[in-house]
Order: sequence, then structure tokens, then C-alpha cells
Amino acid sequence: MNPVDYSMQSDDYRRIEKAIGFIEANVNARPTLDQIAAHVNLSRFHFDRLFKRWAGISPMQFLQYLTLDYTKRKLSESNSVLDAALAAGLSGPGRLHDLFVTFEAMTPGEYKRMGAGLKISYAFCPSPFGDCLIAITKRGICHLGFVDGDNRTDAVMQLQQAWPGAILVENQSAVNPIAQRIFNIPSTNRSRPFHLHLKGTNFQVNVWRALLAIPAGQVVAYQDIAACLGRPRAFRAVANAIAINPVGYLIPCHRVIAKSGLNHRYRWGTLRKKAMVGWEAALDN
Repeated sequence: MNPVDYSMQSDDYRRIEKAIGFIEANVNARPTLDQIAAHVNLSRFHFDRLFKRWAGISPMQFLQYLTLDYTKRKLSESNSVLDAALAAGLSGPGRLHDLFVTFEAMTPGEYKRMGAGLKISYAFCPSPFGDCLIAITKRGICHLGFVDGDNRTDAVMQLQQAWPGAILVENQSAVNPIAQRIFNIPSTNRSRPFHLHLKGTNFQVNVWRALLAIPAGQVVAYQDIAACLGRPRAFRAVANAIAINPVGYLIPCHRVIAKSGLNHRYRWGTLRKKAMVGWEAALDN
């Protein structure tokens, strides 16, 4: 696989997020493409080129995937989508852009020790959704979180809080190839699975496992995941488990939205969640 330079995509994302925020804040005014481009200090031509470089489609095409009508329509398909995915099993991707993810959870004893003595290698890497922090143990990926602006200190603190007993070692050479594989979508399906090493309660792990059944380009409601687990009334507990998902993007919590069709409540920012949903929809169409 040829390495991909995601530095430009990461830089592009900052403007994409700013544009989505501007559209959301002025939705009733229906800003024109010229106004949106001006808000991110670009001409219409350069803004259109940036969007096509980042998402593969024009801004106007992309924005249709962020509308309430679109998300409601995708939600209406969610039950059949989950049923089909679960019937096929979670052992591998069913479509071109789905990632093949497997994982193991810590034992109760390991969970109680909170990673005491465990060596975790981490590094900051560019991605199509801004800079991210990826961390690995010898057993797999244990963390993938996105950086809020340039605040890398907080990102490392969150990792340390999740694994208070672990030894953290920054290791760009060990982590960067993993980032390349995660986001190099056209080649990912031909490579080995991503293995995750997770710390969570049985319920949380079951929720995260269920999220793997949601194909790229689709969205489901929190209630759908609760029903999938056989606990339809536990959707608030499901939402709480989703909110603390330790491995963003690979465990696709961004594909779970409110039953109303609203796309919000994301650990790494609502605008980033919308950008992810739109980006995956563009890949799928």
C-alpha cells in the first residue's frame, strides 16, 4: 500500500468544519455558496476545489447529506440495515468502504488494574477529520480520539485518564502506519483486520460490538441499537456507552443519531460528526 499524505486533508477539514458550522448557524437564511466560501476566506472556485479534494464531490452535493430530510430517510432504512448486517455476522465488511474490525475486551482482573504496568504507544496523526491521537498496546488499538483545535495536551490527558496505570510512550513510527491503513479507504479492504484492545464493562463492550454492524453510509437511532441488544428500553444506557466509545471512527459511533433525525451528541464535536456522516455518504454514492 502506498502511504497517503493526510496533512492536506487534515488542513482542508478545518475549513470544512468551519463551513458546516456557518451553514448550521444560518440555516434559515440559506447562505449561498459564495457566502459560505467567503466565511472560510476562499473564493467560490477555490472552495469548490477544496471540497472536491476532501470529499470527492461538490459542496452542494455534500450538503444534501446533512439535511434533516436525508437523515430521516436513512433512519427509515435502519432496521433493515441492522437486520441484514447482523444476519451476515460481524466477521467482515459487507461493502467496499466498510472496515474489518475485530476486538478483545480486558478480563475483569485487567479492568480492575486499570492498565497498571501496560505499555501504550501513542502518536498524533493527520486524518480526513483533523488531527487524531491513536494509541496501541501489543494486543491492538486501544484509543482513537480527535484533537479539539490544537489542544493536544487535553487529548493526551484523556488517554491517561482512561488508562491511569499505563506507561505512555510517544512513538510515531509505530503508530503512523496504522493511521495510514485506517484512512486509506480504497486499499483497506485488501489488508488485514484492525484489532482493538478495549477496556469497558460487559454492557459497554456489547454496545460497541453492535456498532460494528452499521455499514458505512448508514445511520441508526440509539433506540435501534438498544433493540438490537434485546433491551429496547435501555436506549439511554446505550447512549452513555456510545458517548464514551474509546476508539472513534473504527467503532462507528458517529453513525448513531437521534430518533428525530438530528445529528448531534458526539464526543469529538457535533460538526465533526456531521462531516463524517457526509464524507461516508459521499464515498457510498
